[in-house]
Amino acid sequence: MCLLMYMVTVMGNLIIILSVSTSYRLRSPMFFFLGHLSFSDMLVTSTVVPVMVNVTLADGGSLFLTGCITQFFFFGSLAITQCLLLTAMSYDRYLAICNPLYYSVIMDYKLCIYLVVGCWSLGFVLTLIPIFLIKTLWFCGPNVIDHFFCDLGPLLELSCSDVSIVKYEVLSLSGLLTIIPFLFIVVTYVYIFVRRQKTFSTCSSHLTVVCAYYGTLFAIYVVPRRGYSTTVNKVLSLMYTVITPLFNPIIYGLRNQEIKMAMQNYLCAQNMWWK
Repeated sequence: MCLLMYMVTVMGNLIIILSVSTSYRLRSPMFFFLGHLSFSDMLVTSTVVPVMVNVTLADGGSLFLTGCITQFFFFGSLAITQCLLLTAMSYDRYLAICNPLYYSVIMDYKLCIYLVVGCWSLGFVLTLIPIFLIKTLWFCGPNVIDHFFCDLGPLLELSCSDVSIVKYEVLSLSGLLTIIPFLFIVVTYVYIFVRRQKTFSTCSSHLTVVCAYYGTLFAIYVVPRRGYSTTVNKVLSLMYTVITPLFNPIIYGLRNQEIKMAMQNYLCAQNMWWK
């Protein structure tokens, strides 16, 4: 089932990327950010699901500590990047709806490039902080992770060193990178609702994705884990790494007429080419 969901996720996000990059109707900042969000969805699920499926089929598996830390690095970097991309998309919607006369002047191509480069750069740079701290820890055993990928919590449980500094640093960093962007998104949509109530419904797709992303991130990395069982943690991680990337192309594809038209035109063009 996870393998099937992974294939559908990759195919759905790939269709969105191809539609955004080939359709002239989708040459706008909103779809530019959406293309990068879909690309990050493909990467985050590809970082986790293939290894998980391999371990499941083989009834277990082994991974070097360096490989485990590398998997967490890419997973954490992409998680931060997605949070920042969703924040950039909310700022784009705020400008387009509340300041339409200045939208094209403010949200030009140069600013879009700056925002996207900043989202990807911050995601990978900030994740290096916990990675450097993890590299200083001593891992003397046990060496079995009770999880389907190398997440931070299960990885720290294997260390024989004092991991309190790493936990406090990750808690502070994840809190800043989730709470501040989430509050920014809430403020932008409050302004949109107050000023343009009739157009507020056009942001429903983005709001649905924001709730799915930040809901699981808050539950996993920000809310204290006391009382959390290992099974609950696995289910929440599965939501973020498998189910949410699967829902994104469905949500944007079904609720956005421009995306659907671009997909139809692209598929028709491919059929004509093959004929």
